[in-house]
Amino acid sequence: MPIFPSGLVRSRGVVSRILTAFLPILSATACFAGAVHGIVTDATGARVTGAKVSLVGKGQLVASTVTAADGSFQMTTGARGRFFLVVSAASFRQLQTPDFYAGEFDSIERDVVLEPEWVRQSIVVTATGTPTPQPQTSAATTVLSPLDLELRDDLVTALRLMPGTFVVQAGQRGAQTSLFVRGGDSDDNKVLLDGVDIGDLGGQFDFGTLSTTAIESAEVYRGPDSNLYGADADSGVMNLTTPHGTTSFPSLIFYGDAGNFNTSREQLELAGARSKFDYLGTFSWLQTSNSLPEDEYHLATSAANIGWQLNGTTQIRAAAHYGVDGTGVPNAWDFFHVADDATEKNQNIFVSASIANQTTPSFHNDVRYGLTRKREQDTLWTLSGTPVAFTNYCFGPGTLGNPVTITGANGYSASGQAVLDCSTYKAQFVSNRDQLMYRGDIALTPHLTALIGFQYEDERGAEPGSTFYPPVERSNYDYMAAVHGDFKERFFYMLGGSLEHYSLFGVQTTPRAGLSYYVLRPRHGVFSGTRILFNYGEAVREPSLPQQDNSLYNFLAANGGQSTIQQLHISPLTAPQARTYEGGLEQSFLGEHIIFRAGYFHNEFGREIESVGLDLIPELLPNLTAAQQQQLEQILQANVAYELDVNSEAFRAQGAEATVESGIGKDLFFRGGYTYLDAVVQRSFTNDDEALLGPIPTFSNGLPIGPYSPLEGARPFRRPPHTGFLSATYAAGKLTGILTAAFAGRSDDSTYLEGQDAGGGNSLLLPNRNLDFGYAKLDLGGNYQLLKWLGIYIQGENLLSNQHIAPIGYASLPTNFRAGLKLQWGIGSGH
Repeated sequence: MPIFPSGLVRSRGVVSRILTAFLPILSATACFAGAVHGIVTDATGARVTGAKVSLVGKGQLVASTVTAADGSFQMTTGARGRFFLVVSAASFRQLQTPDFYAGEFDSIERDVVLEPEWVRQSIVVTATGTPTPQPQTSAATTVLSPLDLELRDDLVTALRLMPGTFVVQAGQRGAQTSLFVRGGDSDDNKVLLDGVDIGDLGGQFDFGTLSTTAIESAEVYRGPDSNLYGADADSGVMNLTTPHGTTSFPSLIFYGDAGNFNTSREQLELAGARSKFDYLGTFSWLQTSNSLPEDEYHLATSAANIGWQLNGTTQIRAAAHYGVDGTGVPNAWDFFHVADDATEKNQNIFVSASIANQTTPSFHNDVRYGLTRKREQDTLWTLSGTPVAFTNYCFGPGTLGNPVTITGANGYSASGQAVLDCSTYKAQFVSNRDQLMYRGDIALTPHLTALIGFQYEDERGAEPGSTFYPPVERSNYDYMAAVHGDFKERFFYMLGGSLEHYSLFGVQTTPRAGLSYYVLRPRHGVFSGTRILFNYGEAVREPSLPQQDNSLYNFLAANGGQSTIQQLHISPLTAPQARTYEGGLEQSFLGEHIIFRAGYFHNEFGREIESVGLDLIPELLPNLTAAQQQQLEQILQANVAYELDVNSEAFRAQGAEATVESGIGKDLFFRGGYTYLDAVVQRSFTNDDEALLGPIPTFSNGLPIGPYSPLEGARPFRRPPHTGFLSATYAAGKLTGILTAAFAGRSDDSTYLEGQDAGGGNSLLLPNRNLDFGYAKLDLGGNYQLLKWLGIYIQGENLLSNQHIAPIGYASLPTNFRAGLKLQWGIGSGH
C-alpha cells in the first residue's frame, strides 16, 4: 500500500470535515457557474428514474447525466449560450425541449414531462391556465401539432379532426367559416393567438381567411371557460401559438406549390437564434379562382416573432401577424344559378407583447399587452340576375336569379326564382381591441398551484360610412382566481371562479370545477390505466357589434314601439349564458399502446340571441303607416341589416364523445373519434309570440318551417347529430404521409328565403329537419426529403369530390390538389 507522511495522514480527517462543511457552498457555486436542473416525470406526475438527460449547445453535447431516484437531474453548462435538452427513457418517446438561453452564472430550471412511446399526450394551457400535462387535467382538450398543420393552407379541415366540433364553410376556399363546439353557437368560442383575443367584438370569428402561416399549433378546449378567459368562452377556447427561431444560424425556408383551379401558394421564412436573441419572420401568398364564377380568392399573410432573454429568469417577447385577403362572394349558387358581383375584403393585425418573469423558483408572473385591429369591407358592386320593376321583398325594383329546383337532403324540393339583389351596397365593420393582462401562478406546495389574474379590455366598434349605426366603445374588466393540484399523483383537481364587469351587460360571475381520479395507474398489462373525470362550468358571452346595432329592443324604442316591447316582453340585449356538466372515462390498453376516451356532456344555453326577419316590421310596429314601415325596412337593407336581434332563445345540447388512438411501432399513428349530439330548442321568440306576429310559414304539406331560427322542439341549425373523423400519420426517415377523413350526418337548416320568391311568397322555404346533406371528406398528403436542402410535397383534398360539405345552397370545392417544392438553406427551421 502507498506510504503517506504521517502529518498528511493525520490531516485527512480535518480536510474531510472542511469539505463537508463547505459542500453546500461549493454546490451553490457550481450552480452559479451556469447550471441546468429539473425533474423528469411522466404525464401523470410520477417521477422517472434513470432517464438519460443530455445538454446540447451549438450543435455539440455539453453534458449528460441520468435522473436520480426522485427524477431530478443537474448539469453544469460551463459557458453562456443557447441550449436544449434531449431526454429519453425506456418505454417513453424521446423528447427535445425548446431551446433556452443560460448566462454564465444562471441557474436554469427545466422540468420535463415524457409521454408514452406509442401515443401522444400534450402539454396544455387552456385547461388550467398554466402548462399542464393532459392526463393531469379533467378537461376535454385536443392539440393540433405542427405535423397536423404542415400541409394545410388553413385550419378549416384540421378543425374537423377532433371530437365535439363541427365546421361550416359557406362556400369554397376563403368563404366564411364557423366553428360549432358541442352544440353551442358559432360565436360562443374564444379564439386566442399567443394569449390575445383575436375575435370580433362578441366572439364571432371567421376561420376561412386565417392562414396556417406562422401557426405552430392549435389547442382546442371543449367546454365553457370564462373562469380563465372572460366572456365569449361559452362553448370552447382555441389557443393558437406562433413558432420562434431556434437554430444558432439563420435558417431560410421557401415553399412553393401550384394546383388546379389556378391555385398557387408561396411562403418564405427566416428564423434563428443568437445569444439572448431569437427571431422569426415569414410571408406567404395564396391565390385561387375556386370553381364558381366571381369567386376568386387571395390571401397575403406576414408574421414576426422576436424574443429577448434578459437573463435566466426574465424574457421579453413580441409577436405580430398581419393578414390581407379578398374573396368573391357569389352567394348561394344553388339557389340562384347566378353569381353575385360581390366581394369581401379583410385587413387584420394581431400583436402580442409580453414580459415573463420567474420571480422565485415557485412564483411565475406574466404581463401581456394585446392589440387586435380588424376591418371588413363588404361590397355589392353591381346587380346580377334578371331585373324586375317591383318585388315585394325589396319594396321596389330588384333582380331575380335563374329558375332553379332546390332539393334538400330530406327529399323535399321547391322550384322557382328567388330574389337575388335589391340594391348595391358597401358596408364596413371595424373591431378594435386593446388588452392588458396579468397572470401570476405560485406553487404553494409541489402538489398545489394557485393562479390569479386580471384583464382589461378597451373595445371599439364602428360601421364607417353608416349614419344609422353610431360607433360603440366598451370597457371590460375580468378578475379571476383558481387553484389546481393533485393528491398523491392520483387525484387531480381544478377549482376557480371569475368576476366579469362588462359595460354592455354589467356584472357576471362564472365558477368552474374539474376532477379526475386514476382508478388504476398506468402500468404494463392489458388494462394499463383507468381514469375517470368530471367537469362543471359556467360562462357568458358578450353580444357582437352587429347584434348590438340590430337590437330589436333599440329598434322598437327608437321608432315608437313601446307597446310592442311591453306586449312581447322584449328587453335590452344582455349576455347569453351557458352551463355545462361533463363526465368521462379514459382507459389505456396494452401498456398504453392504445388509449380510449369516452365522455358525456350536458350543456344548457340560455338568453341566446336569435334573429327576427324584417318582414315582421308591420306586426312589430303597427303604429306606423305602411309607407313608414316600408321606409324603415329599406333603411335597414341599405345598411346590410336583414334581421333584428333579441335574447329569446334557449336550448340544450347533450351528447357523447369517444376517441381512440394508437401507435404501431414508432412510425405509424392512428386516431379516430365519433360524437353524438342531441340538441333541442326549448324556447324561441317566433313560436312564443305567434299570436302577435302572425302564423309560422308552412310547407305545401302543412309542415311548419322556421325561416330564420329553429322552431321550438327542433334541433338548432347546422349541428348534425352524428360526426366523426379518422387520421393516419406515417413519419419515418425522409417520408411523411397523412391520410384524414371527416364524416357528418344530416343537419337541420333553412334556405332563409322567406318572402323571397318572385311573388313575395314563401314557396322556396323547405322543411328544416335534415335539410343539410351529410358528407364524407377524404384528404391525402405527404412530403419527401430528396436532399438535405430540397423536399417535395403534395396535398389532395376532398378526394371523393363531395359537393355537399357546405350547407344547403352552397357548392363545395370539388377535388383539389397542390404540389410543390421545399427549399431550405441552413439546418432545421424556425419550428
